[in-house]
Amino acid sequence: MATAAKTAPAKKAKSKDLIFQWEGKDRGGRIVRGEMSGGGEAMISASLRRQGIMATKIKKRRSSGGSAIKSAEIAVFTRQFAAMLKAGVPLLQSFDIVGRGSANPRMTKMLADIRADIETGSSLSEAFRKYPLLFDSLYCNLIEAGEAAGILEALLDRLAIYQEKTQELKSKIKSALTYPIAVLVVAFVVVAVIMIKVVPSFKEVFTSFGAELPGPTLVVMAMSEFFVAYWYLIFGSIGGVGYFAFQSWRRSPKIQLLVDRAMLKLPIFGVVVYKATVARWTRTLSTMFSAGVPLVEALDSVGGASGNGVFTIATEQIQRDVSSGVALTSAMQTSNLFPPMVLQMAAIGEESGALDQMLSKVADFYESEVDEAVKGLSSLMEPIIIVVLGSIIGGIVVAMYLPIFKIGQVV
Repeated sequence: MATAAKTAPAKKAKSKDLIFQWEGKDRGGRIVRGEMSGGGEAMISASLRRQGIMATKIKKRRSSGGSAIKSAEIAVFTRQFAAMLKAGVPLLQSFDIVGRGSANPRMTKMLADIRADIETGSSLSEAFRKYPLLFDSLYCNLIEAGEAAGILEALLDRLAIYQEKTQELKSKIKSALTYPIAVLVVAFVVVAVIMIKVVPSFKEVFTSFGAELPGPTLVVMAMSEFFVAYWYLIFGSIGGVGYFAFQSWRRSPKIQLLVDRAMLKLPIFGVVVYKATVARWTRTLSTMFSAGVPLVEALDSVGGASGNGVFTIATEQIQRDVSSGVALTSAMQTSNLFPPMVLQMAAIGEESGALDQMLSKVADFYESEVDEAVKGLSSLMEPIIIVVLGSIIGGIVVAMYLPIFKIGQVV
């Protein structure tokens, strides 16, 4: 039984998650069946005709479930795939083994579709390019270079190392940013509960005193009244603003660029984000260049892989300068984004013909710098968060107990 390839755009399939079961006849008159992702029956029928199959039945069904495929799963797949090929396992059989071992049904389905693509004559890089949200241009370019040079196993191993280092770097940045954000969210919830549930109880007691309350207590009670009266507006506004900000960032390149610029200028986290971006930039260029990809073509993937719009724009200018004959180091220096050490190492690499090795050493250095910065940041944030939360909650507690200290005067 034949299985057709997945030919619909990955973004469309992901957004609607439409899977079509089809049945038809091939050029030899044999009945074949299979599944294909796409945006509609007409698209599926046209795709099957290009494969020499006349569809007699096309039926839409929902995907069998599973969570969205994450970048960490792609990194694990790359490592497993590289290990299979290095062990001498045939290409198609490697997809079968890795697919059956995946716990995510969507991952298994995608690997089955890629296998079907290859089985019908597509190259490995062409099959991967149908999933641009999961396999970016860097990934596909390296696979294509490996296929052309006959060193696919070596390049897959190098790509697996690159992805593992990238995932490790991302996890460090997320841990540095997640901790303070999570603590602040919990602190807000605690303060809201105090304002809505605890302070009104104190207010009833203070009202029976019949005495003038201290100023801090009146301020806290006024805030409590506002929370009790408009709590749904407060939480709704915060949720709405957060959702609107996220959607605006997601859909607008201009807002993404503004956020990326702001991230680099943050007083505490900006240094960590900057070093992580430089590490990703140099690691990506080193990986591409060592794979034999020409420098100008390699720069196509480097900017986007850096994860920061400021570096993406700068890389586009660097690419134009390099394509017009300017040395890479000079083009990087003109951007005013790279520290002196990176420029010096890049210059040495250009002069000695070992640019990939020099950039790899730079990436190693900045990855270790990020590791140390994250550790220092965690140590620094803990006392700052304790002081901030202690001041807020302690201030509320003191304000509510001030009248109790004056009970003797009232009585």
